[in-house]
Amino acid sequence: MPSSQNFYIFILFLSNTLKPMMMQIFFCEWLEAADSRAELLRYLKEQVPQIFCLKTEPSPQEEEELMQSRLFYHLECFLFGEDPQEGLEKLKQGCTSSQLCGRVFKEGETVYSCRDCAIDPTCVLCMDCFQDSVHKSHRYKMHASSGGGFCDCGDVEAWKIGPCCSKHDPGAATAMVTVSYIIEQKEGRGRGVLLYERAEKLFRVLLHYVTEFLVWEENLELSAELQPRTKDNAYYCVLYNDEHHSYDHVIYTLQRSVNCNEAEAQTHTGRRAVKRGTLRTCQQAKDLIRVNTSLDPLRVEILHAAVMAHQTFALRLGPWFQKIISYSVGFRQAFCQVALETSTDRDRPCLISRLMLHDARMFKGARKIVHELIFCSMLMETEFKRLFAIEFTKHFKQLQKDFINDDHERSISITALSVQIFTVPTLARQLIEEANVIKVIVDTIMDLLREHLDVNNRFFFLGYNSDKFTRIQIIFHDLRYILISKPSIWTEELRTQFIEGFKDFLGLLKCMQGMEEVKRQFGQHIAVEPEWEAGFSLQIQLRHILAMFQDWCSSDDEILLLAFKECHKVLMQCNNQPFHKESTDYYMCKHILHVPPYKVSQQPVSIHLPISRLLAGLYVLIIKVYFFLLQESYDYTQLAEHPLRCVVLAAQVSAEMWRRNGLSLVSQVYYYQDVKCRDEMYDKDILMLQIAASKMDPNHFLMLILLRFELFDYFNGSCSSKDQRCSTSLSSSLVQSTNQTLLFGWIGIMLWCLTSVMFPGERYVPGISQVTKEDVTMREVIHLLCIEPMAHSSLVKGLSENESHEIGLESVITKVATFKKPGVSGHGLYEVKKERLVEFNPFFYHYSRSQHSKAEESQKKRRTQESNDKALRPPVPPAFCPAFSSIVRLLCCDIIIHILRRVLQRAAEDRATHWTEAMIQRALHLIGQALLEEKTQLEDSTVEEVSFDFKIGSEHGKSVFLLLSKIKAVPSLEAQKDMIKWVLQMFEIVKCLREKSSPTASMSMETTKPEESAQDKEKAERKRKAEAAKLHRQKIMAQMSAMQKNFIESNKMLYDNMPESGTQGEPVTTTEREVLTCILCQEEQEVAAQAQAMVLTACVQRSTVLTQCRGKIPTNRADGTPYPLFMPPELAVGTHTGSCGHVMHATCWQKYFEAVQNTTRNRLHAELIIDLENGEYLCPLCKSLCNTVVPLIPLEPLVFNYENAEIIGQHLTLPRWIQIISVRIKGLKSVTQDNGKKTTYNNCTSLYERKFSDSIVEMLVVCATTVHRVGLQTAPNELCPRVPLMAWNTCAFTIQAIENILKEEDKPLFGSLQNRQVGFHSIDEQTNFLLSSCCSRVFCQVGLVLSIPSLYQEEAVDLQPSAVSSAYNDLHILHLVTMAHMLQILLTSTGTNTFFSLFDRLFCGLLIRLIPDVSGSSVAERVKRGLEPFLRCAALFFNCLTGVHPPEELFSTSGQMEALCSYLSLPSNVFQLFQEHRDPITPLWCGSPAVTKALKGNIQTVRYPRKRNRLIDLPEDYSALLNQASHFQCPKSTDDERKHPTLCLFCGAMLCSQSSCCLSQLDGEDVGACTAHAATCGAGVGMFLRIRECEIVLMASRTRGSTYPAPYLDDYGETDPHLGRGNPLHLCPERYRKLNQLWQQHCILEEIARSLEVVNVMFAFEWQML
Repeated sequence: MPSSQNFYIFILFLSNTLKPMMMQIFFCEWLEAADSRAELLRYLKEQVPQIFCLKTEPSPQEEEELMQSRLFYHLECFLFGEDPQEGLEKLKQGCTSSQLCGRVFKEGETVYSCRDCAIDPTCVLCMDCFQDSVHKSHRYKMHASSGGGFCDCGDVEAWKIGPCCSKHDPGAATAMVTVSYIIEQKEGRGRGVLLYERAEKLFRVLLHYVTEFLVWEENLELSAELQPRTKDNAYYCVLYNDEHHSYDHVIYTLQRSVNCNEAEAQTHTGRRAVKRGTLRTCQQAKDLIRVNTSLDPLRVEILHAAVMAHQTFALRLGPWFQKIISYSVGFRQAFCQVALETSTDRDRPCLISRLMLHDARMFKGARKIVHELIFCSMLMETEFKRLFAIEFTKHFKQLQKDFINDDHERSISITALSVQIFTVPTLARQLIEEANVIKVIVDTIMDLLREHLDVNNRFFFLGYNSDKFTRIQIIFHDLRYILISKPSIWTEELRTQFIEGFKDFLGLLKCMQGMEEVKRQFGQHIAVEPEWEAGFSLQIQLRHILAMFQDWCSSDDEILLLAFKECHKVLMQCNNQPFHKESTDYYMCKHILHVPPYKVSQQPVSIHLPISRLLAGLYVLIIKVYFFLLQESYDYTQLAEHPLRCVVLAAQVSAEMWRRNGLSLVSQVYYYQDVKCRDEMYDKDILMLQIAASKMDPNHFLMLILLRFELFDYFNGSCSSKDQRCSTSLSSSLVQSTNQTLLFGWIGIMLWCLTSVMFPGERYVPGISQVTKEDVTMREVIHLLCIEPMAHSSLVKGLSENESHEIGLESVITKVATFKKPGVSGHGLYEVKKERLVEFNPFFYHYSRSQHSKAEESQKKRRTQESNDKALRPPVPPAFCPAFSSIVRLLCCDIIIHILRRVLQRAAEDRATHWTEAMIQRALHLIGQALLEEKTQLEDSTVEEVSFDFKIGSEHGKSVFLLLSKIKAVPSLEAQKDMIKWVLQMFEIVKCLREKSSPTASMSMETTKPEESAQDKEKAERKRKAEAAKLHRQKIMAQMSAMQKNFIESNKMLYDNMPESGTQGEPVTTTEREVLTCILCQEEQEVAAQAQAMVLTACVQRSTVLTQCRGKIPTNRADGTPYPLFMPPELAVGTHTGSCGHVMHATCWQKYFEAVQNTTRNRLHAELIIDLENGEYLCPLCKSLCNTVVPLIPLEPLVFNYENAEIIGQHLTLPRWIQIISVRIKGLKSVTQDNGKKTTYNNCTSLYERKFSDSIVEMLVVCATTVHRVGLQTAPNELCPRVPLMAWNTCAFTIQAIENILKEEDKPLFGSLQNRQVGFHSIDEQTNFLLSSCCSRVFCQVGLVLSIPSLYQEEAVDLQPSAVSSAYNDLHILHLVTMAHMLQILLTSTGTNTFFSLFDRLFCGLLIRLIPDVSGSSVAERVKRGLEPFLRCAALFFNCLTGVHPPEELFSTSGQMEALCSYLSLPSNVFQLFQEHRDPITPLWCGSPAVTKALKGNIQTVRYPRKRNRLIDLPEDYSALLNQASHFQCPKSTDDERKHPTLCLFCGAMLCSQSSCCLSQLDGEDVGACTAHAATCGAGVGMFLRIRECEIVLMASRTRGSTYPAPYLDDYGETDPHLGRGNPLHLCPERYRKLNQLWQQHCILEEIARSLEVVNVMFAFEWQML
């Protein structure tokens, strides 16, 4: 028997060899057969089971190849009538490309919409089409697709201009046709056959086949045509994953049920066969799975192997169909024809309808295949799209009901296709006419919500299912889609069907009218908060729909009239509910009002009045067209009743009269007035009240207002405020439940409603007054900016959206505001223009209480700064439209005058218990509005034509004037005096306009002159006192200054040695005492060698900032020791030590650290901020993250005898010094070997135990041990010999990092260090910074200098070198290391041959004579550039070590080389070092094998100067990054699930984050791609840009990370996380530079800690899975 592999190869060979022959045979049989369908099915019956599901472990590749060769190839042969390749070539010659793109979006894919050109927000482009379209230069919006949609490129109904990109532009050939080859195939075998007919025949058979198996039920049997000859006992147990069970739950269940390991269980995702065997074994597996998920069992089916095979092939036919119909428009039309053709069985729907109706029962993979087939076929053809839309509408109700019970999201439901159908304007109108789609959608909603109706046929959502209700709300989107584009031409059929749908919609609103009534709670607090979210969720969904219905109605006068009458009719049906009492007569000021009594505070009231509000909107529209409605008798009192109750309810809640009703009512009132709902709730209630005010008698209207505010008796009483009987005349509810403070606050709220809400103040509504929508938006923006300057996004949130998601802000923002660009942080702000402030209304009706206070305070502050009075005058309002012009009568009627007089009279009596300042403020505003109205009319018309009269000359008017004059002198109204003065001036102006006289003939103004003179005297006295106080302060300050100067003169010696406060790096004298203050105990202490230790907070971390080989972290050696012993030149990973610079006593720090550990352990998620196990803590002062401390050590006083130093220098030359050091090293080695000991870290510390106190030595050990533990990622071990080496390494690495930052930022070497660097460096200018007890070229330099003292250390005697010897040690080390580094530079330069010869000449003595010439050559320049970073680091190091003040040249950024050489005692021409010291080094270095290997290129070297690392370059336009992400494919995944492409900003690698496909093992733990990458690229630290989310992710370990704003800003200077706003984004260089600094300054760990400290998380994010 041949092996399975050989057999497989043999089969492939036969199939390829016999393919033409087999093609002819099958083609003839299928064509000549009487029943081609039967022949095709017979072939599938034989072949499909042989290919699929035969083996226990099938090979996907083998199945794919057999399927292509034995199935698809023959099907394509039948389709083309010849070899498929030849037929396809002929077909392509006669076809033109499709104008429609049709790209189906995956979840998370970035899509684009044009704000200027899109017909509606659902019109989107894919990335490729957008890049090649005209819309790229327009105002576009980008966002992440939820999946399921497709690109609208080429759809002329989706775009105003530019419907096609350059790729899909048909050009001159607008008709997409196929040549006659498609229609007729000339010669087939035996007879001519039309290609279209063959395609139709083949598609019919295969689509039936696909449909049958995709809708397959477990208990069905195969049809006779597909029934196998012998039925084997081979079955599959098939598991269908759902959205109810978690990924881990399914894996756990499979492990327990079918005995598989975790890796095998993880492969069973989606629809998978988890068991193959006999019927019995599969049944057992099924029972076990269901038992293990008993509460909510997984769906498991048992399928015969043949059924499984056919079902698998049916799934593969989906992509094959897509490929075939993409070849030709004819193929696509044939497929659509077959899919939509009516079944012979009338009770059975067409094939595509069957698939749609079974969508909710299909698994996820099958759904996607069906949806993509619909996208690439029926939705690409106009006529078939219409037919499909009718089928979709026909089954709409059933599809939605199935979706409600489905467990999958809408994006993979067939119902998601509604957006592709209903948003097409022509198609939407056809569906209204032919299928009455509005009625269908509304009836569907009503059927699904019917269970929530109460006995009064109103909705009551107690105990509703939130998941189900959320899905029901989605159906409202379909209604929005239908109405998104109003028709320009109405047909009779469209009118009829629209009105029918509108009536059904009113039926839905009728069930909402008055729903969920509330009643004020008395006595005790409500026990259970009532449900309210569901009702407001419906209201939010209806907000745009209500506006769209009004927009549709306004486009046709006949429709508008019919809709208004229907709406009024339904409202009257709702309002026919009887009142609790009969109508009663109410009297005030000789006026009578006959209305039923009703009190909001005592009787039920509902905030849901959608029909009343819809009627108000329709009234404003219809009054423009049908003016005769003004003559019709409507009961406007009844129309205004329910809206007025809502306004009163909101006012009472604001006055805290409903506190016992809990937070639910407070939340309802908040949303009632919030920007999300106010357009169709609060604003429409105000509109209805304005309508009633325009039609009712003004006195009757105000009496109704007072009645419903329950203040009628208060204002109708004849008693004065001194009479306590006034309290008894209030309504009983207010007397029983409120005190006087609440009462007068309530009166103030009522006056505010009169001031700004119900009539003259707020008339900025198109149709009410002569304003446009742009004027309305402009006014909203002005009042928002009067609160405070705002960012663009804040303005957008404060404005209402229309049905197209546009707010009209862009068209008005430049007219009313100026833009201030952002800095490195923050965002751009808009400020209102000064000339627009006159339009500010302090009682703007969209202000909340807090906004009103902020705006008033802001504007008063501004007017004070400008030296203006504080009067906030009412703005001049626009003129009313004729239908509403009578509203102004409210301001001059008897009742309003009576109300104002009563309020002012109480203030004039100056008894604080009977009035509040808010009452007076609102009364003044009302009077000001009235006077402005009269003034405007008098200026525009003659006195006889003016109908408005505030009755200034009458008795009532004079009384108001006199009361105003009286309250002007009330001391408690000092804040309102400017406003009162302005109102009095307005009285004078209006009187003069009426009398046509000059202002001098004013009425009784002289009565106020004595009062004004008294006020002038009072002001003058206050001014005199203020000037006297100022002179007194100046005299005291002068005395203090003189005393200070005298003290300095008498103690001059104390100030002689003090450095200037503005300079750094002043020379330190050896006698200076350094005294520092502990930040914890605030005690001062001198830094001394034998004193208690003073320590700096510090943070030690691994770093790759300077690496020259990113991604190559050194690994451990075979013996378990970390690599390397010394830092290699490529600086793969270093150890950085930084400090915030704050100083503490060592004992204070120890106590603080213990307290932090004790308190933090009990804190929620404290481990996310600080790692207690690794010794982390936050700095007590600045909260910087720290993990160790650095002790401060004073400089030793150095006394030089310069004569001796010169003599020693003559004898201690470099050769002599090398000889002495070598001898000393050999001696120490021999002593160590003789004693059999090894030098340990503990022995080395003995030197410093004698020099420093125990406290300092202890802190030295703490610091060095932390560096060793963090740097080598090992356990703490004080005795490890690597402890001093790691301490030297971190010292050198940190100095290089500081130098790198200063060079990168083009700052001077000294004098410009940041806080974190100053803590490490500047303080150490006055203290010898020793990171360890004892010891690259910088690493070599630091190690040698710090390790030299250990050569003089012996146990018996202290042989410390003298100051002069130490200085010469440092000098010779510097010279030696400098020459070695120069050699490195030469060896690693480009042009190996040139420098090989140069090297020979240099060390053979031939170059010595040419030294003057070398200094000017390119070689010298290259050496200079390479050497300068080393010298800069050396200067920093020796400045810290010795405290020697650097020259002034190093405090600038230019001309540093000579200054560096001078400071470091190097010759200005560094090549002279080789001339002076060639003898001791030439033999050693020339003979080194490493040098020869380096010259020959056998050793990988690092070039100098080293490359300075920066974050990668990012494109200026963010869409370029999105384009890059859209083409990203995860290398480890084959599915099309959503990915999170994430860009590493260190190296530019694109990673697949938060995905199970890219999990990897790190130290035995599963981690995500970003975590694994950060371990190798950044030594555990990472900075990633999540492209689709547009946010930076900072990572510091596997468990800690945080988000950070991306460096991309929109045109308004704001970031856009998750592309929520979708504005075009561009790179901000300053912010990206700040990110680069954050990385290079090693502040990422600190930034994460600060972020986590601010953000209090309840559930930790699994950063290791990123």
